Amino acid sequence: MMKIRTGKMMLLLSAAMTLSSVFGCCRNENDMPTGEIRIHPVPKEIYYGMHNDDFTVKIRIPGGQWQDLYEYKVKVNMDSPSEASMVCFDTDGPVEVMVKKNNGFAGTAEIRPLSVGIKGRLRDNILTFVIDRPRNLSVEFDGDKHRNLHVFVNPLEKDVPEKGAEGVMYFDAGLHTPPEGKDGFEIPSDTDVYLAPGAVLKGTLICDSVKNVTIGGRGILLTPQRGIQATYSENIKVSDIIVVNPRHYTFLGGQSRNISIDNLRSFSYQGWSDGIDVMSSSDISVNNVFMRNSDDCIAVYGPRWDYRGDSRNIIVENSVLWADIAHPMNMGIHGYTGDGVGNRIENVTFRNIDVLEHDEDDPDYQGCMAICCGDMNRISNIRYEDIRVERVEEGRLFHVEIVYNSKYCSAPGNSVSDVVFRNIDCAGIGDLNPSLVKGYDTDRQVTGVLFENVRIGGKRLKNTDGFIMNEFTGDIVISSGAAGEVERSVNSTLRPK
Repeated sequence: MMKIRTGKMMLLLSAAMTLSSVFGCCRNENDMPTGEIRIHPVPKEIYYGMHNDDFTVKIRIPGGQWQDLYEYKVKVNMDSPSEASMVCFDTDGPVEVMVKKNNGFAGTAEIRPLSVGIKGRLRDNILTFVIDRPRNLSVEFDGDKHRNLHVFVNPLEKDVPEKGAEGVMYFDAGLHTPPEGKDGFEIPSDTDVYLAPGAVLKGTLICDSVKNVTIGGRGILLTPQRGIQATYSENIKVSDIIVVNPRHYTFLGGQSRNISIDNLRSFSYQGWSDGIDVMSSSDISVNNVFMRNSDDCIAVYGPRWDYRGDSRNIIVENSVLWADIAHPMNMGIHGYTGDGVGNRIENVTFRNIDVLEHDEDDPDYQGCMAICCGDMNRISNIRYEDIRVERVEEGRLFHVEIVYNSKYCSAPGNSVSDVVFRNIDCAGIGDLNPSLVKGYDTDRQVTGVLFENVRIGGKRLKNTDGFIMNEFTGDIVISSGAAGEVERSVNSTLRPK
């Protein structure tokens, strides 16, 4: 009996060791697994062409065996096109990461967003650090933001749709192209779209005039015209996939409602390659995204093209935004003037956001937080809360203006009111131009803007002396954030209309 039990124990131990080699499990002093790592396969069709050799990246559960990751090549920054790197994997606990810089000497290393507080150890061109839970990070050696490493860590998958089940569009690991004559994959109503780990799709996921669609998994959309399109649709959920270098938007929402976007990551490097744009759309939730784009990362508009209606009830939170050009957060320039009335953009919140970069040399398109109200739009009840801006290469922090932009507008905007900037910290000011708050004329004014607990370069904002302003504004208030401590209010009385 003892020999049989010993044999069973050896068999179990052998099986456990096999699982450890496959999934990266390690063991504590009681010989029990303490974590799991899942590494995604890479289709053979892109294995050599998509690889970037700038870094060698390995991961392990602390105390376990090191495992190699595939380092994807992703293009960034339209002004200075560069080949950055990206790795991704899944885990359910802390993971130790080892990054070896393969070219040149590494003197310093930084892991961002800085707010997560991850400190690494750099020695002989090798950086090691621990990620405590799923996160989306940038690793930069010697301040090089163009050829950096992006580390995307997902939670372990749950509730994976069953392949072949009714209502499931399932993409296995491997390279997928759209049907002949199509530039994307058309998704019908009541469908679960699943991109398995290692699935790479070269086409847009199209939700047009449909409802009740979920899109998720661990796959990649590679160089599509658009990443995901939701037009004239409702009840659309997107989660966990990565979009690499779309020609235009990562996600386009047009005249749609009830949209949820979670843990979507993207890179773009060409003009008009925005991240997430919504037009005439409402009831939108964006959470935990990482957008590195060569145009606006997040944009909220009224009508554009054939889309009609107001935009309202939108929240973007717990996210990382990196605008190699243009705005991290933008709204308002597009609308519809054909009826002589205009539309509303209202009830929009940006909360708990890390801005890694804002770099824009054209003054008309500067602003980490920009409200450019055109085309007879009325913009109201807008909140920016707990925003951390790490670096402004060139640009403004705040831009609130009623505009007539002859390139994009057919009329000025109508009004901007009830805007709050609360708990804003801009640490790396770089080439920071003055913030701007301007109305258009006596009939088109900016009113009711509160700046509460704003710090720029470590100093608290106490007044608007350095701002660019005009007489068509009112009730612009600066507050320290403490009860009753309003430090300055300017233009509290408007000119008569």
